[in-house]
Amino acid sequence: MKKETIKYTIRQDGNVTEEVFNVPGDVCVKMTEDIEIKLGDLENRVYTADYYNQELDLTKDITINTTDTDVTF
Repeated sequence: MKKETIKYTIRQDGNVTEEVFNVPGDVCVKMTEDIEIKLGDLENRVYTADYYNQELDLTKDITINTTDTDVTF
């Protein structure tokens, strides 16, 4: 498992860049929301490939709805 990392870069103009590494899905947004509020207005957010890699919970039932019947796995 890779180490979860948050990197902050403070530029000379005072703007802060935040980068989150090795955190799948939208967990990164939840992890950083408190510090983002304290830092000020968010100008933009760019999502990395990690954001789109959702961890799957394979213990939940999956239901597929079709026009004729419901199929549950």
